[in-house]
Amino acid sequence: MARVKKCALTNRIAPLVLDRGLNLYYSLFSMDKDKGRGKLGAKIRAVRERRALTLREVAEKAGVSESLVSQIERNRVSPAIDTLLSIADALDLDPEYLFADLKRDRKLTVLRAGEGGTITKPGVLYERLAQMKGDVGIEAYRITLEAGARTGNGEYGHQGWELGMVESGRAELTVGNRNCTLGPGDSVSFRSDSPHALSNAGAEKLRVIWVITPPKGDIG
Repeated sequence: MARVKKCALTNRIAPLVLDRGLNLYYSLFSMDKDKGRGKLGAKIRAVRERRALTLREVAEKAGVSESLVSQIERNRVSPAIDTLLSIADALDLDPEYLFADLKRDRKLTVLRAGEGGTITKPGVLYERLAQMKGDVGIEAYRITLEAGARTGNGEYGHQGWELGMVESGRAELTVGNRNCTLGPGDSVSFRSDSPHALSNAGAEKLRVIWVITPPKGDIG
């Protein structure tokens, strides 16, 4: 049995960063008063009272006005992220604690078998597995390529990262000036700003799972 040539690109799955830190968390909190600011203000007040600190003491430590701290606790205003961090510091509080509820209330998107839809191009079938739009979103496909078929573009790339895994068949991947052959179970990840294309290098159908972030939209 021929040995599959190891891909020169990487042997590890590239990190796909889907969070952009506290600024992202806070932006999402601020969009919904009931789920966001309400819990935020209540948490700040509860910690302050538990530590027997007055509004004035917290305000002085944070370098803001006493009335601003009071308004934040009563959910009358949405403070800037630096103000929020200053208040957390004044309370000796880990900012992550303030956003814990958001992390527990993440959106869950379930796509049942056959609901994702398909896209057909000459020799290639794309079955959508997931699509979460936005700068931090992803899209995923199961791609089936007939013998000799090809997907991608050898002339230009696009912003983001891609990750692929071969389910069955034999693939040849070109990224920029690099080429590698992939067999069943092999995976590869790379920055997608280089021109890249995937070809079926075998006589049988090639099936791969492919993930793109952020979503490209126009697949193929």
